[in-house]
Amino acid sequence: MHQYLFFIGSFPIRSYGLLFALGIITGGILAYYFTKKDGRWHEHIFDMTVYCGLMGIVGGRLWDVFFFDWDYYQHHLLEIPFVWQGGMAIQGGLVFGVITAVIYLRRHRIPILEFADLVAPALLVGQSVGRMANLMNGDAFGHPTGGPFGILYPPTTLAYRTYGDQPLWPAEVWEGQLDILIFVALLAFSLTRHAKGQVFALYVMLYSVARFFLEYLRGDYTILAFGLKSAQLTSVVAFLCAFAAFLYFRVAYPPDRAAEQESRPAQSPPPSRHRRK
Repeated sequence: MHQYLFFIGSFPIRSYGLLFALGIITGGILAYYFTKKDGRWHEHIFDMTVYCGLMGIVGGRLWDVFFFDWDYYQHHLLEIPFVWQGGMAIQGGLVFGVITAVIYLRRHRIPILEFADLVAPALLVGQSVGRMANLMNGDAFGHPTGGPFGILYPPTTLAYRTYGDQPLWPAEVWEGQLDILIFVALLAFSLTRHAKGQVFALYVMLYSVARFFLEYLRGDYTILAFGLKSAQLTSVVAFLCAFAAFLYFRVAYPPDRAAEQESRPAQSPPPSRHRRK
């Protein structure tokens, strides 16, 4: 792994920033593909990618600072903007990104649930690329495996400064791989009869489950409450909310009713009763 790809003079080009940006771009391109194929709203994708990407960076950083690493940053306030050092919480990025998307969609009168279902799989691929950035930067690492197997990080990384030359669980690698599996699961579910909003709700549910169990391997966060880490607590809350939404959408927007409305032929307007004079 290489934190620095190359230098332009004394300015470093970091693999973390490059791959993080590539994750946003990849998600945006896939979202454009899905909406273009559907024939709706693709002209909004690139604007939304910029807005949601920027707010996702802000949200991911603030979430990590105040929910996960406040014990450190309360004594290093000037380092809060140093996003190139790592420390970006996906959960915070999603929250801020979704809020930004909702505001944008409402302003342009685009149905939120239908749009969310279309682009949900694209988000997972963007997240997977983002985990590549974590691997190259040596953050979002696991705790020691206790054996001769695992990832060895170079001395310049946070993982090495935390655990030294001990082999660590590849938590960030496995999360990126699980993101791809969830991506496939969402594509398969989207081919079935489902209510609007259920694809996005399933995305939140599956990712929350994956993140909850992967946290047992993570070595960069400590126990917060009830024997759980902060990311596990937020995963539990996110799963319960998404599960409730999944059931509600099934009742509120039955797929049979939606299919009936789509198959019903459009009624032609009644003939005009006005006679020509």
